[in-house]
Amino acid sequence: MRIIGIIPARMAASRFPGKPMYNIIDRPMLAHVYGRAKLYNSWDHLAIATCDKEIEDYAISQNYECTMTSDKHARALDRVAEAVEKITEFKVQEDDIIINVQGDEPMIHPEMFPTLIEPILKREEVKATILAMLIEEESIWRNPDTVKLIYNDNHEVLYTTRSPVPYNGNKFSKELQARRIYGLFAFEWKYLKKFSAHSETRLEKLESCDSNRILDMDFCQHIAPYPYIKSYSVDNIKDIELVEANIKADKYWGKY
Repeated sequence: MRIIGIIPARMAASRFPGKPMYNIIDRPMLAHVYGRAKLYNSWDHLAIATCDKEIEDYAISQNYECTMTSDKHARALDRVAEAVEKITEFKVQEDDIIINVQGDEPMIHPEMFPTLIEPILKREEVKATILAMLIEEESIWRNPDTVKLIYNDNHEVLYTTRSPVPYNGNKFSKELQARRIYGLFAFEWKYLKKFSAHSETRLEKLESCDSNRILDMDFCQHIAPYPYIKSYSVDNIKDIELVEANIKADKYWGKY
């Protein structure tokens, strides 16, 4: 079993065009994502997947592995699946683990990756996971750019939404144990292939979230629970300020 990481990135992001190459302090956001992901020492393959020459040129200049993909993909996981199909250095096996590392997570920690894949390794019925971080800030809970999860006591995802859930009378508290999607997804390769072969679904389009295609297909995705840490995703240009205000205090600053 191999562990394969793919970082999907494109310049035409609808909410923040040019996002992967936007500078955060001293380098493009993509460099923070790749550099931090690289700190995880169990990769068999780690590459950027893009449809943009600008991103490819930058990756080559930094000696990052990069795979060119179609510009037709509406969802990150479809781009990841195409990039995996194009790996030539070895034959990808059905039970290899594919990790989607979202290109807008410049504050990822390498220890998130073993947490993400642990349920797949320990429970035979688990074929796909998503890192689910606790929410301790009401602004994140209410932010429609942040995708929240509803899950059951068996850690199976029931729904993902941009609305603030659980509802609880629309009152936020830490006792809600609300969680958000942190942009790391893991799949056994045979499972991701089935996902990518399926067309976009109604709930996926309504919430603009890949995970709802999994639910519409009657497949199961499990959460990999993760405690709250001060780590911010970049969904719009205002989030850059939030990251820059916090990233230097992060324990991995200066290690990549």
